[in-house]
Amino acid sequence: MKMSPRNRFAGTITQLKKGAVMAQVTVDIGGGNTVTSAIFVDSAEDLGLKTGDKVLAVIKSTDVMIFKE
Repeated sequence: MKMSPRNRFAGTITQLKKGAVMAQVTVDIGGGNTVTSAIFVDSAEDLGLKTGDKVLAVIKSTDVMIFKE
């Protein structure tokens, strides 16, 4: 599958919390870093997501803010 977003992080689902409408998916992308995404429960179920699955976290945004202390 080809896609345009360049910000892709391979990882493993470490936590999946399903609510009534939304699901919170936490992905370990290595180096002690995680990415958390909120998706519809229907989407999580359509994808058959479960803890331990290998996935890609794809980030596509028009606004990216950089902070430095």
